[in-house]
Amino acid sequence: MKPFAFALVAVLFGLGSIALAEDKKKGDQKQEGAKIVGTWEITKTDLELPEGTLLEFTKDGKFSLTAKGTDMKIEGTYKVEKDKLLTTAKVGDQSIDDTDTITKLTADALEIKGQDGKVTVMKKKK
Repeated sequence: MKPFAFALVAVLFGLGSIALAEDKKKGDQKQEGAKIVGTWEITKTDLELPEGTLLEFTKDGKFSLTAKGTDMKIEGTYKVEKDKLLTTAKVGDQSIDDTDTITKLTADALEIKGQDGKVTVMKKKK
């Protein structure tokens, strides 16, 4: 089960960076970071994750990923720094650090792109 967990984290939080406008002010960046808080459902992905997988970001800097159709749940921490989404996932006794690119972040849409060009599209659950 651990190899699947590592693969799941690596697939979702592939290598990447966030593409938000560079000219945003610090206050605007905090607002952008606040938009990520909530539960997101994967609606389309180039990765090996089932559509319907849920990813939740909390106000206190924690995240959890629940893969649809499995009892697999991965938890960790995150933070948004300027145009970067930095995550640390805990799987067993190991940690996986990653940086992802957010190509779109609105009140109800989130798109993440890895360095390999693979995109994951999510919608905010109401």
